[in-house]
Amino acid sequence: MLREKYERVPSGCAVSGIMDRSGRRFSGNDIIQSIALMRERSNGLGGGFAAYGIYPEYKDHYAFHMFYDDEQAREISERFLNEHFNIAEAGPIPTKKVSSIKNEPIIWRYFALPKEEKLTSSGLLPDEFVAQCVINLNKKIDGAFVVSSGKNMGAFKGVGYPEDIGEFYRLYEYEGYTWTAHGRFPTNTPGWWGGAHPFTLLDLSVVHNGELSSYGTNRRYLNEFGYECTMQTDTEVVAYLLDLFTRRQGMPLEMACKIMAPPMWDEIERMPDDDKALYTALRTVYGKALMNGPFSIIVAFSNGMVALNDRIKLRPLVAAEKGDVLYVSSEESAIIEICPQPDKIWAPRAGEPVIGMLEEVKA
Repeated sequence: MLREKYERVPSGCAVSGIMDRSGRRFSGNDIIQSIALMRERSNGLGGGFAAYGIYPEYKDHYAFHMFYDDEQAREISERFLNEHFNIAEAGPIPTKKVSSIKNEPIIWRYFALPKEEKLTSSGLLPDEFVAQCVINLNKKIDGAFVVSSGKNMGAFKGVGYPEDIGEFYRLYEYEGYTWTAHGRFPTNTPGWWGGAHPFTLLDLSVVHNGELSSYGTNRRYLNEFGYECTMQTDTEVVAYLLDLFTRRQGMPLEMACKIMAPPMWDEIERMPDDDKALYTALRTVYGKALMNGPFSIIVAFSNGMVALNDRIKLRPLVAAEKGDVLYVSSEESAIIEICPQPDKIWAPRAGEPVIGMLEEVKA
């Protein structure tokens, strides 16, 4: 058992995502069933989910999911939150006793809106204000960790196999229009509750299979824009890079993907002149944001989901469609398990994003 837990398996980790582009909400049962089929790709040291559309009664509030090591960390964090936000509701996230889940932190959630006087004095828009508060909480308060902070969404994660984490958080009781999941096999960092996937900022969440050899360069690049990487994992930079490009700089999602997983230089040389000029400019200007190494990622946000793998496809990624529903996963079997007869199923090319956008959200 110890060898299974700690032996390095470079191709380990599993990712899965389901999105109903019509906005129809459905329970967490399917995503739990999908990720459970890939149990052998993880080792019990991390599992997690992101869910969108789960808080319609508080859809205009920021939903803070928090981990605390102890009551002192909770008290300090709540003083900070009450100073900067109007809290509509606060309390522990409902959980269920699961024998395999041990040593859980104190797990709370808050539905909150920034105080108007704080927004005025800071000169920031609400999303940027919340993002800076999240970074400050993670950096400055020992024993406190922001799991997620978006509107009408939440991340649920911990140390354990993903299907056990799903049962622990009672995800079958929630309904959402987008679900993502991760089964973790840590290779370079420890298995701890905050280090499980997904990683989030505001409504953006990332689950990741692989390793980023460019982590150091990416992290230093993000530091130039005020992002602090504090979570002991390379995946954190993916969430921050996408937040920087799409929210702060207003860049189209497709363009952000071209920056993060661009073609090789020899491919660029063979392109038509317009494409060659575009990719040359992107690699020149945003070279420090390029993600090197083997990876496949699923990124979810309030109005969409995107899956992307590295530019030479060293990690697996499969996509499928059935009516309005988009599926992405590490393995085809994890899709067929919950959608036996998809209308279309394919393996995306290296560096080719699979993008699903929401049409509307149904109550």
